[in-house]
Amino acid sequence: MAIFSGCFGIDAEDQQKSQAVDNPVPAAPATETVETKEPEVVATAPIDTATYNRISHDLANGDTTGKWPVKAPYPTPGAILPFHRILAFYGNLYSKKMGVLGEYPKGEMIAKLKNEVKNWQAADTSIPILPALHYVAVTAQGAPGKDGKYRSRMPLHQIDTIINWANEINGIAFVDVQVGLSTLPAEIPLLEKYLSMPNVHLAIDPEFAMLGKGGKRPGTVIGTYNADDINYVVDYLAGIVKKNNIPPKILVVHRFTNPMVRDYQRIKRVPQVQIVMDMDGWGDKTLKKSSYMLYEKRDPVQFTGFKLFYKNDTKTGADQLYTPKEVLSFQPKPIYIQYQ
Repeated sequence: MAIFSGCFGIDAEDQQKSQAVDNPVPAAPATETVETKEPEVVATAPIDTATYNRISHDLANGDTTGKWPVKAPYPTPGAILPFHRILAFYGNLYSKKMGVLGEYPKGEMIAKLKNEVKNWQAADTSIPILPALHYVAVTAQGAPGKDGKYRSRMPLHQIDTIINWANEINGIAFVDVQVGLSTLPAEIPLLEKYLSMPNVHLAIDPEFAMLGKGGKRPGTVIGTYNADDINYVVDYLAGIVKKNNIPPKILVVHRFTNPMVRDYQRIKRVPQVQIVMDMDGWGDKTLKKSSYMLYEKRDPVQFTGFKLFYKNDTKTGADQLYTPKEVLSFQPKPIYIQYQ
């Protein structure tokens, strides 16, 4: 099996391209065969709109464009954002090269995550840091597979494992979907069991959405979603929230070029879904920040995220890995931080 690394390069012309890494699947993945435990759904009061407004203004960080904070309806009760900053570790349990989540044994990985939580909490004491495990549950593939879709769905017991690990640290979990030549309507409903849980959220990755690219193999070109694609997911998640009477869902949309997300102005903002546009390209500090300003700040949707690569960001030196304090100087401040 070929699993894409999820690593993104930035060349001298600010053009970011994906790099595919082939990794054999081990015979026995590092998972726990335990029953997924769902946290209790606790009745929540309406959100504190004054606090919501104050934090949102702080996240704008002195922005003078008038775009931030983004105008959006207040979320339904139990919303995580902007009352917490999320600190996530990304990866897949089959691959040590796809991200920190699968690179280390569980205990070492969790200890590393907790240390990063402390670092970020020290950098900004105004809102609590919420730990998260961000698991790529549908991975783009370099080979077509039996159905020709160039994607592989991970075993459900791995998702169970990640959710239980997240519960153990009082955190949340994300399931991430790379569709290849499949579609969001074909993949997202298969995860409804998990998305119906209060502490499980969703991410989608336009880079590996190939239908709009003439059906080319993932990794050869950068894929695309348009507003209709994203709005399908927004509507689906909002339906789950209403059906199960649970707090709002967070939807992370990865982005590191302009064409990856088309017609951003038409993306829906609804009380049941909180959207994070995540700048996940890798490279030196100058290129990463310029990409954030060009794609996340300039094209406001709702909240922003920023991805840090322990290895790829430091190819030109250890000093090229942004510190929490440096990231928090951005306009707007990212509310979602991811490490790979």
